[in-house]
Amino acid sequence: MVAEWISCLDKRPCDRSGEELDIIYSRLKDVKAFEEYDSQLLQQICYYGYYEDLEKGITLYRQGDKGTNWYAVLSGSLDVNVAASEADRNVVTVCTLGVGAAFGESVLDDSARAATVITCEYTELLRVERNDLLKVWERNREVMSNVFGETAANMPSPATNSDPSNTNTVENKPALDSKNLGDRISFIGQQIRSSLLNNHPNVIADRQISLRTYRRCCVGSQLVDWMIQECSLVHSRQQGVGMWQVLLEEGVLKHVCNEYNFEDKNLFYRFKEDDCGSEQGPPGTNVPLADPMLLQECFATLAIMGPDALMRLILRKPPKERTAEDLDYIYEELLHIKALSHLTNSVKRELASCIQGESRDGVGTVLIKQGDEGKSWYIILKGSVNVTIFGKGVVGQIHEGDDFGKLALVNDAPRAASIILRDERCHFLRVDKEDFNRILRDVEAKTERLKENGKDVLVLEKLSRSDGSQSNKYTVMAGTPEKMVYYILDCVDCMDDDDNNSFVEDFFMTFNVFLSVDKLCGLLWNQFSETLSTGDGSDDETKSDDKTGGDNESGDKTTKAPIDVKATEQKKIRVIKAVLRWIELLPNKMGEDLELLPFVNMLRSSLHMEGMLSLLALFERGIDNSDNTNLYKNVTRKARISSTSRAKLSRPTFDDGEESRSIKQEPLVPATEVKFELHYPDQTCDNLRLPLGSCVSEIAKHASEKLAINPEDCVVFEMKSTGEKVIFKENSTCVITTLGHNGRLFAAPKDNIDKLKPLQCQEGPNTSSFNDLEIMSSREIAFQMTLYDFELFHCVYESELVVSIFKKENFPGKIVGNLNCFVERFNEVQHWVTTEICLTPLLSKRVHLLRKFIKIAQHCRDFQNMMAFFGIIMGLSNIAISRLSQTWEKLPGKFRKLFKEFETMLDPTRNHRTYRLAMAKQEPPFIPFMPLLLKDMTFIFEGNKTVIDGLINFEKMHMIANTIRYIRLARKENFVGDNIPLVKNRAEIRHYVRNLHVIDNQRTLSQLSHRLEKKAEN
Repeated sequence: MVAEWISCLDKRPCDRSGEELDIIYSRLKDVKAFEEYDSQLLQQICYYGYYEDLEKGITLYRQGDKGTNWYAVLSGSLDVNVAASEADRNVVTVCTLGVGAAFGESVLDDSARAATVITCEYTELLRVERNDLLKVWERNREVMSNVFGETAANMPSPATNSDPSNTNTVENKPALDSKNLGDRISFIGQQIRSSLLNNHPNVIADRQISLRTYRRCCVGSQLVDWMIQECSLVHSRQQGVGMWQVLLEEGVLKHVCNEYNFEDKNLFYRFKEDDCGSEQGPPGTNVPLADPMLLQECFATLAIMGPDALMRLILRKPPKERTAEDLDYIYEELLHIKALSHLTNSVKRELASCIQGESRDGVGTVLIKQGDEGKSWYIILKGSVNVTIFGKGVVGQIHEGDDFGKLALVNDAPRAASIILRDERCHFLRVDKEDFNRILRDVEAKTERLKENGKDVLVLEKLSRSDGSQSNKYTVMAGTPEKMVYYILDCVDCMDDDDNNSFVEDFFMTFNVFLSVDKLCGLLWNQFSETLSTGDGSDDETKSDDKTGGDNESGDKTTKAPIDVKATEQKKIRVIKAVLRWIELLPNKMGEDLELLPFVNMLRSSLHMEGMLSLLALFERGIDNSDNTNLYKNVTRKARISSTSRAKLSRPTFDDGEESRSIKQEPLVPATEVKFELHYPDQTCDNLRLPLGSCVSEIAKHASEKLAINPEDCVVFEMKSTGEKVIFKENSTCVITTLGHNGRLFAAPKDNIDKLKPLQCQEGPNTSSFNDLEIMSSREIAFQMTLYDFELFHCVYESELVVSIFKKENFPGKIVGNLNCFVERFNEVQHWVTTEICLTPLLSKRVHLLRKFIKIAQHCRDFQNMMAFFGIIMGLSNIAISRLSQTWEKLPGKFRKLFKEFETMLDPTRNHRTYRLAMAKQEPPFIPFMPLLLKDMTFIFEGNKTVIDGLINFEKMHMIANTIRYIRLARKENFVGDNIPLVKNRAEIRHYVRNLHVIDNQRTLSQLSHRLEKKAEN
């Protein structure tokens, strides 16, 4: 069945309804190619775009052809081939365009195609015809010139009428929305200066130092104090410095002697209006009042731009002048740069101390010239560049996060191509050749390689002390599983040492990526049991003696080496300590590693049989002191869950006492029995009860008997409320938890799928619950949502994050049901917010709901529940709600300002840095934004190989362990919610938030939205 958004794109633009444009927008807004487009531009692309799909090997266009269309890749990939001339048959593939790439902008200047583009696989494209693209271009020249770069720069500019009016007035509000960065920053500076002069006149004043008076200036530290006080988005003084640095870089603020960048010190700075003396009289005379709401928008803009400015500020410092805080900031930035993902953390630390910043202006500026000596390695921090080769022209493009110039340094060869700027201003990270070679030498010098049979089996890296000197401690970089286990046993006696303890922790938190529980238990058992027959540690000799019966070649009896009882006991103690550490590091739920139970019993039995009662007592005490006291309780608990609605499936509950706030952890395990409905084409359904770990093939077998067909001809799939079908593979497990809120599980013959339609019950509610929400306290709703979300959060096994990213087929017997339920709750909250507003016909009530949801979001943020917070804000940002201009206009300015502030938390630039800065200071308990954590895990998985040269890449395991450690920190404590007043309808509110009724069909939501307000804002 053709997806709904594709059907919409197949229509002529003039035939597309507003609801259909909303559906297209909802699909395209997540495409990487459109990340830099504002909503207005993207809506125009939705209007003019067409869908096109091509099979593998299809030539889209040829080098030298006249361009007729512009394209964006929605799925698949295409090769870009270049020939030196039309007669040249030697074609070179210069790059491959993947999902999110946009190409074909040569249609803007009517130039010939510079390359031949051929599909590598089945590919889906969004196509915009030349004439339509020119229309969009004329309306959005400023934005598209930044996106299209060099091609756009050659386009003629339309005639403009200059306005000689005074731009220094605060009433010139459109300046904040200007596409010109200088105009925007200048306007922000005017707003901030006006606020200072009217509300804090002592900040801008005449100051005297060393018998010299500086007129109308400010103190750097006081400006940071003021920024922290006035802007809730500022979470540290360092962040405030970055925001002021934005103003300084654009010339809005300057040091009185032009000697310093912005610093949080007793240095004097002056606004450009005061420096030019444009105002007569003392400060504060005839200064227009600043709009408080507009001021907050200015802060939000600076909060987004500040981190980049702070990074540039730090990079301008000579390496020797960088503080520890500076190095940490650079290091955190380097962690999220794609080109550096394969490097070890220690190398990134080294880079932080020597990496420098470089900025270049002007489209067409040559950064590197082909044939020159390679002197530096570059990483693009912001912007993009063209790669050109003599005689071939542009052969490729390099974008933000990518690097270039490294091969010339490694091979000590001249540059193989020229690098030319595509954007007006580009920012780079630069590592000079001397530092590059030094880091390579240092890494090799600090690396110890243990070999067996000429091959590496364990790679260790010597750690550095805080003063930069070398220590005698090592950390594991890579190794075979066996050697890493042996290394754990060697260092288990000194686990109090932070470095050794860190490796042991990381190993036991991540070993299931490359080693099963059974195999790890086997390796430990071999070490434990070998001590029973090995006395002097010469395992090979002893085993040889055992096999020959103790006879040597002459037939004489050999005397076996006596067993060193002390050494034997010490080795057993090491194994016991390692196992106890493993148990200690397990979450407080033994459902994850039940395979550990028989191994623990084997150890106990062995110690008991050998009469090592003191060691057995040590083992028992260690287990008693751990949080996993249920280890020996071999109890099989089958949770029977009635799931007539998807919302109630697999969701644990609190104790019956209304005031009980303790977390009742009831996570799903593969043996959990689930009752669910299986629907058939004849509108009937069966109520089945199966273990959650059951495969789809078992469901298909039951359905085939009901349908009287062969199991091979039966298909099990999810029917979404939109009519879309998601077919499950036969070996898929835990499929019930993957259903959408209004999704239903169906079984049907293969040839009958396309004829099926959603059930009426999947449409969702048709009336708003406004009357119920109106009498509920916003704070209590947020409180109950947070209680519920913490329940779901505590049920998620740490291993589920790994399984969900590293493919479930690699982890037989593991499920991700708890994680599915937690993430689905986030989607449910989004749709709940959108549904309630779209089902409210009266304008006044919609405005009331907007206020209500913004207040609930604020309370969720106060409770540190970022899942619910983001769910509400994203629900309000849905196109069906954001287009309701009349509703938003009636919203009080206070709430619009608050929503604007919340929206900045959603800013995805620089890897969601605004959100990460806000979360850096959070104390447990808190609920992080799980989709972003999963994105981080995906970044780690895709950017780093698990096995390199036959060794486990443990640097990758360190990064995974850090994410797991962050999850543990977040739920280290149970959520209590202090100072929450008791309300009479608490039980009613609690029931409401746990049983939300939503519409999850975007088409339906858009139709409802257009009925409320006919015309969307242009």
